[in-house]
Amino acid sequence: MIVPLPQTSPPAPPQAARLHVLNQTLDELTAALVAIGQTKFRARQILEWVYRRGAADFALMTNLSKDFRTWLDQHAVVRTARVSRESVAGDGTRKLLLTLPDGADVETVWIPTDRRHTACISSQVGCPVGCRFCASGLDGVERNLTAGEIVEQAYAIQELINKTAPACEQPAAAADALDTAPGEHRSSTGGRLSNIVLMGMGEPLANYANVIRAIRILNAPWGMGVGARKITLSTVGLPAQIRKLADEDLQLNLALSLHATDDGLRRELIPWGKGVPIAELLDACRHYFDRTGREVTFEYVLLEGVNDRPSHAEQLARYAKRVRANVNLLRYNPVPGLDFRRPSSEAAFEFQRVLRERGVNVHIRTSRGADADAACGQLRRSAKSK
Repeated sequence: MIVPLPQTSPPAPPQAARLHVLNQTLDELTAALVAIGQTKFRARQILEWVYRRGAADFALMTNLSKDFRTWLDQHAVVRTARVSRESVAGDGTRKLLLTLPDGADVETVWIPTDRRHTACISSQVGCPVGCRFCASGLDGVERNLTAGEIVEQAYAIQELINKTAPACEQPAAAADALDTAPGEHRSSTGGRLSNIVLMGMGEPLANYANVIRAIRILNAPWGMGVGARKITLSTVGLPAQIRKLADEDLQLNLALSLHATDDGLRRELIPWGKGVPIAELLDACRHYFDRTGREVTFEYVLLEGVNDRPSHAEQLARYAKRVRANVNLLRYNPVPGLDFRRPSSEAAFEFQRVLRERGVNVHIRTSRGADADAACGQLRRSAKSK
């Protein structure tokens, strides 16, 4: 039996003070609703509407009473952000600039391929790391994102998929074989978000509690339902947090943004990591592998004339063998105002060849969205300049 809601409700709180559904676990939402006299199963009904049916408007939740929907509309919110800008690349990559209630802007990217839909999401407003070649850190970091604000980026990409991806684009059997793990789901309106990479703005491990909370919501069967092995967390390298992450009982993919093979060059390229020797990072990554059984990936942006010589490849191979890591190479996407250059495809393939000859599993990642401000931080800076 539902306890009737008060006929005279207090004034609705401002949006920032409302219950943010995407920030709630099933248990937390259940407790919040029980506290106002609702039965426990209402929380599961709401999350079913939000995550399975894509309903961000409480008015659409027709198996809830009208009074309850009115209360939710006044005291809760599904989405807090609005899409203030969107850029579309010729290869289909789409970048969204989401503006939060406090005016902060964050970027999220949808990267569609023939077999998957990937969301690249941010963990902070801006970035504290200050990589010399990256647009994200040019203006520093403003604040951490809440878990709900992180989840909301993935939710925005799923909404975009629902609107634009043809319903028949993946045969069900093929999609099941390639992407679907227990607990995952597929939207009935045109495909599902299959992969998530925390490679957007910010350093995820510097916002540890909110990022882990968001990952659990993204992974949960009552949440986004994305398999943990389809979620990749990319970090510049915080050894203590990497070791802590290894004990979270999550089968995440860990990617280390290495970008240099000696401490001097890495300090120059990544000033924020100046107190962390590469050897210490490698030890933490090896601990992650030993505890989880998940191979680590080294992310390595090739910068012409800076870190792309054969001697760099030889040292990187030694590191990869020590940690049992894979290597992803990415040719630099130029950022206006920065002096770094993109190496030729021939130079990239030569770098890859040296690694492969030494037994390293290495791939050159395809640059996506280069014509749509898709390099991290570029769309946000472009918006700020106008």
